[in-house]
Amino acid sequence: MRRIRKSFLGARALVDGNLEVSRGDIHALCGRNGAGKSTLLNILMGFLRPDEGAILIDGRPVRFADARQAFDAGIAIVQQELSAVPNLTVAENIFLGAEPCRRGFVDFRQLNRNAEELLASLGFDIDPKATMSRLSVALQQLVEIAKALSHRNADILVFDEPTSAIGAKDTSRLFQVFRSLAAGGKGIIFVTHRIDEIFAVANTYTVLRDGARVAAGKICEITREQLIESMIGGEIGSGAIQRDSRPGNPLLEVRNLTRAPHFAEIEFTLHQGEVLGIFGLTGAGRTEVLETVYGLARADAGAITMEGRLLRSGDVPGAMEAGIAYVSEDRKRAGLVPSATVGENLSLAVLRRLQKWGLIQARRERAAIGWAMETLRIDPPDPGQLVGRLSGGNQQKVVLGRCLLTEPKVLLLDEPTRGVDVGAKREIYSLISNFTKSNGGVVMVSSEIEEIMEVCDRILILRRGRLVEALSGAALTPKALMMAAA
Repeated sequence: MRRIRKSFLGARALVDGNLEVSRGDIHALCGRNGAGKSTLLNILMGFLRPDEGAILIDGRPVRFADARQAFDAGIAIVQQELSAVPNLTVAENIFLGAEPCRRGFVDFRQLNRNAEELLASLGFDIDPKATMSRLSVALQQLVEIAKALSHRNADILVFDEPTSAIGAKDTSRLFQVFRSLAAGGKGIIFVTHRIDEIFAVANTYTVLRDGARVAAGKICEITREQLIESMIGGEIGSGAIQRDSRPGNPLLEVRNLTRAPHFAEIEFTLHQGEVLGIFGLTGAGRTEVLETVYGLARADAGAITMEGRLLRSGDVPGAMEAGIAYVSEDRKRAGLVPSATVGENLSLAVLRRLQKWGLIQARRERAAIGWAMETLRIDPPDPGQLVGRLSGGNQQKVVLGRCLLTEPKVLLLDEPTRGVDVGAKREIYSLISNFTKSNGGVVMVSSEIEEIMEVCDRILILRRGRLVEALSGAALTPKALMMAAA
């Protein structure tokens, strides 16, 4: 891709987009949210048309009018935001539009057999007959990956944040698939905000900043610090959070919490000023614990108390009233109203508080929205902007801002930095730190070992729905985390 340019309503998303990928490459496309990565990939996939520039495949110029033409040219993508059809089965999703037929009808027996063989070859333990809506986000992500790999003629495979919702074990298996595909002559474009993954699997890289390529080369010729500096455009520090680790009074207490078949007999206490981490492999029950504490699902047994007050199971309004706020791991489906504005998304949870005589007070609403946008540095600072048009990092800030407007005492954060860039991550870490300094408490689920060790005071490790260990201080090491979780 040479000198690609693209503008939206006068705003330039790409001013000098360049990308070169060879057969056998695992190529990392790097950059902060808003750097132009998604726009460049959308042009490659035929979702968008460039204003200027050229695309060449095997030296031949191509121009795609739509996604079907890109697909027919041998380009397949796994997008960051899931695009599954929820009411169809796993097999039907994988081969959607390419179903095996017999006498003019879909051959479901062959369809399921093909899906089973593909999933087994990838090492994904997923029932091809299962309905997609019943799968976790992590398993849906694996199905999306299998769908891309089902396109046998694809020479260029694009993976946009493929590991954002899967655990370490599945990530390792996916990287093995990457290496096998590259060895077979495929070209792989890999987008991730997890710097360690870039150095673990990629052999070449491109860095975009402000819509232009600012660096490119071999991974073996650049350090982690140099790569991050290229992405954010300046010197970087350690990023470590300076926080008073002496916890205060108990805030949230969970006793013998059980919800079959997801988890059993979970117990912990969250104190004022504390960040409590929950770590585990995919399927360990991390998300389900947070959902149950917040009241999105009923517990089979156990008790949840907030500052000594017993909360009713399955009662979200009761949890909110007690001072608990929740950020889902899937901001697209459970965190945002994409067709609404930034301002409307921010004020959504506090409309009742902004009312007088049954009418929303516009001045109070504007003040609340303005405070959230300034506090979280949402960019662009336009409350009238559709939230669906923001970068991933700024969308996450909107979700966090809405939570903070409820004036919570406890934040339940499920993968709060999923799919956001290095700079946005640090802003979220700073928000967490400031929240705990004001005597708030945070329970945070993260699949990134580096992140959860940096941010949390204590870490609970779940394995197959059971709390197997709690680590802190000198005992908290990457090896100890993985040994306990595996």
